[in-house]
Amino acid sequence: MALLARARELEATGRSIVHLEIGEPDFPTAAPILAAGQRALAEGRTRYTAAAGLPELRQAISDHYRERYGVEVPARRILITPGASGALQLATAATIDPGDRVLLADPGYPCNRQFVRLVEGEAVGVPVGPETGYQLTADLVDRHWDERTTVVLLASPANPTGTVLPPQDLAALVTTVEARGGRVIMDEIYHGLVYGAPIQTALAYSERVWVVNSFSKYYGMTGWRLGWLVAPEAGVGAAEKLAQNLFLAASTPAQYAALAAFTPKAAAIFAERRREFQARRDFLLPALRELGFEIPITPDGAFYLYADCGRFTDDSQAFALHLLENAGVAITPGLDFGDHQPNRHVRFAYTNAILCLAEGVERLREALRG
Repeated sequence: MALLARARELEATGRSIVHLEIGEPDFPTAAPILAAGQRALAEGRTRYTAAAGLPELRQAISDHYRERYGVEVPARRILITPGASGALQLATAATIDPGDRVLLADPGYPCNRQFVRLVEGEAVGVPVGPETGYQLTADLVDRHWDERTTVVLLASPANPTGTVLPPQDLAALVTTVEARGGRVIMDEIYHGLVYGAPIQTALAYSERVWVVNSFSKYYGMTGWRLGWLVAPEAGVGAAEKLAQNLFLAASTPAQYAALAAFTPKAAAIFAERRREFQARRDFLLPALRELGFEIPITPDGAFYLYADCGRFTDDSQAFALHLLENAGVAITPGLDFGDHQPNRHVRFAYTNAILCLAEGVERLREALRG
């Protein structure tokens, strides 16, 4: 965010900046969703919903799990939240007591460890690298588990690496954690943005997992601030009480708008955008490798490339600032994502058109040559 703020400052002076740092799709919200939101406002649908959300939307999400994954999830287990952040806050508050240890992949999404800290848990980053696809494994969980460990927080596809957990590995992780009496919180907010073999929801392997999802990434509704949480049957009551106390309810117009996300017209738009993201990945990945960035595995999801920049620097923060100031290219330093080799990694987000990506690559080429 500090880099983004500086980039905006430079743009305000007339500088041209190529944005490769923002984890936000550049596409506008799909027209069917906009139309549904406008109808909701015109019809005066602006009062509170129940804390768990609009019943029609909860049922639409339930139908989505059955149709896409072949998994039956009763609508009563689904809570609508203000973004995935609201869902993560509910899940961590419902599962973590003060002093509990929570295992997370390092590198990983930075806010996850802050949600753990917020409820006085201890976030334990487990170093991961290309040898495990930058993901936790059942063996790593076994090795880092102790008497205070109670929760494992997973993400697939993951931020910042874009890697996914193959179904068999995810199943093994869920089995390992639950065999120890622990709980899994599963971040699935990039589901839909997958470019290789299909992946499965963690709900296929257990009814005890807590699953977080969002309308921001695949559905392109970032500013609408809408997500959802699937809670285990035994956790629904606690999650509802927490929602009533923490945020009361998610935005009503946004919930009505999101109903259109599950229509055929919207689905066709999302499928085309997924193909465009794959094309961007397939352009940027070899281009960065050719420049000298090490990206040892091809990420199969999200819209990120996590690159080893050790050939150029041992300080990724200073490197990112240098590229911003001197080349007009904004990228994210590894410092944001954890403690495991952050100084030799940067993240590129391909949330920009291929023409812009190409301009960014040329600017990087000139900067690195100099």
